[in-house]
Amino acid sequence: MSSIKFSPLIAGTMKWGEWGKKYNTEEMQTVINCCLENNISSFDHADIYGDYSTEAAFGKAFDEMKLDRQKVQFISKCGIQLLGGLRKNIIKHYDYSAAYIINSVDQSLKNLHTDYLDLFLLHRPSPLMRSDEIAEAINKLKHDGKILSFGLSNFSSSQTALISQKITVEYNQIEFSITHLDALQNGSFDYMQINNITPMCWSPLGIVFTKKNEQTAAIIKMVSKLSEKYNAAADVILLAWILRHPANILPVFGTADTARINSLMKATTIQMDLIDWFALWEAGMGEEVA
Repeated sequence: MSSIKFSPLIAGTMKWGEWGKKYNTEEMQTVINCCLENNISSFDHADIYGDYSTEAAFGKAFDEMKLDRQKVQFISKCGIQLLGGLRKNIIKHYDYSAAYIINSVDQSLKNLHTDYLDLFLLHRPSPLMRSDEIAEAINKLKHDGKILSFGLSNFSSSQTALISQKITVEYNQIEFSITHLDALQNGSFDYMQINNITPMCWSPLGIVFTKKNEQTAAIIKMVSKLSEKYNAAADVILLAWILRHPANILPVFGTADTARINSLMKATTIQMDLIDWFALWEAGMGEEVA
């Protein structure tokens, strides 16, 4: 298991740049400072964010702040080849050749103005990936000090087992929320606990606040009751629900709104009662617990 100490909530940067807020350098620095003031020291990136531009924009902002690199943790990913202005791909695809993985890490290090990544992830599984070739690249990157730990993103348990034949997998970042419950039901969290893999989850609030349907209405009704009970905002309650799970999940939140970031860490102080956890699970499933 990795010895890297990530913050219990991780700041996802996908929407900071061209794919969302389009923050300039000063605005990014404001969000970085807000995170650090709230003891959120881990930042999640991917090479593709902002059509391959957000990493560099963040790196410029961070570099100018002259902060202590050892007090923050940088996560990045590679593997997805997008159609976009910065690459001449003719079709979206995945590339996990050893040369591509190594070159991608080198580019991320350059973008982020750093000598190492605390965690490097393969972004999505490819049907053509070879575990021995992936292991070759990861072992070299670790030997050279360019990455400190290795993991996967959006990999199933069987895909994780395939990679684990050749190289130790320490993390898997998957989609999980009260509206996306697959990992509770398909054995993903069980597998990770058995194999000492730390789960991270993206989109931890799901579609609760972005889509109106019978499911989200039931969840919001229950969250409203719990918000009053625990004296916490709705998004904090949903994060506390995730943190209650014994797999020690690390949620990667997507908001770049400093007002919301200021309150999120309260989730780490809430020990949700057992009956409240199941009440939310029942609302998310849309049926009674079996």
